[in-house]
Amino acid sequence: MTTPNTPIDVRSWLPGDAAAALEELGAEPYRGRQLFRALWQGRLASFEQLEVWPRALRARMAEAYRLDRVVPVTEQRAHDGTVKGLLRLADGEAVETVLLPHRYGWSVCVSSQVGCAMGCHFCASGIGGRRRNLTAGEIVDQVAWAASVAPGRVSRVDLMGIGEPLDNYRETVRFLRLVHEPTGFGLSYRHLTVSTSGLVPAILKLAEEHLPVTLAVSLHAPDDALRERLMPINRAYPLSKLLPACETYWQRTGRRVSFEYLLIQDVNDSTTLADRLADQLTFPAHVNVIPWNPVPEHPFRPSPPRQVAAFCETLLNRGIPCTVRRELGQEIQAACGQLRRSGAIPVQS
Repeated sequence: MTTPNTPIDVRSWLPGDAAAALEELGAEPYRGRQLFRALWQGRLASFEQLEVWPRALRARMAEAYRLDRVVPVTEQRAHDGTVKGLLRLADGEAVETVLLPHRYGWSVCVSSQVGCAMGCHFCASGIGGRRRNLTAGEIVDQVAWAASVAPGRVSRVDLMGIGEPLDNYRETVRFLRLVHEPTGFGLSYRHLTVSTSGLVPAILKLAEEHLPVTLAVSLHAPDDALRERLMPINRAYPLSKLLPACETYWQRTGRRVSFEYLLIQDVNDSTTLADRLADQLTFPAHVNVIPWNPVPEHPFRPSPPRQVAAFCETLLNRGIPCTVRRELGQEIQAACGQLRRSGAIPVQS
């Protein structure tokens, strides 16, 4: 690894990267392990805080590399225990991240991009388009923020916030490896979920990474005509391409694919469509039914509880595992589909 002319952020380094960089600065490789642990176990905010390092080494690191942490701007709390953070990035852009309470503990929903280019017609995240990708370090720093806020251990991470993770493939995969590192957060790959709107080439590529993470595919319709109305990505990757790619993912990883299905009243919530969905799922899969969460810019209504129950019952009767997602954080606009990109926030000098 060559020391860059322009300072780069150390948060995206794996332990081996850190050791190589420290060696090039004339330090022992174990200093890299010290840096990694301090970053993710102690939330290191500056190299000067590494008091176990010689002062000269701290100065050389500060000259050669950046250490930018996400900065909480606001934290909103819902009555159900959900916490939504608006987190400012080093360039003034911002993302929303959500900490969620469960019976088993705490999970965090992280963003992978500033905005989103997918343009789904039911979601707030794509309003205004995509500004840029996040680095792996910026994504894992959202987990660090959640860990600092949570009353207990954060044991699950979902890449389901703002952005399309597989549209930021390299940094998404690096993030998965980072958050799994035993000397960092040490999360099991099986406790990590990657959500996608259906980028087929990236799904197939992820299947070959040998990372047993859960793949959650935003489906929302059992046929191309309806799915195209809701999700423009379906024009590039229709169900005839998407579903075989999902089956390949299951075959390569042994991980059952989860299909996310927002229920929108009088749009995609009939039991007839549930039957068509069951016809499409010919390999082990799970359907996660989600009553649509209101987004003011979109003219939909969530399906009533009776229709949600009928849709799910139809799938269960056809042998398709189906659950209804708990509604968390809606009162603070933190539920599925409600996260959105805000404008740039001035960085304090």
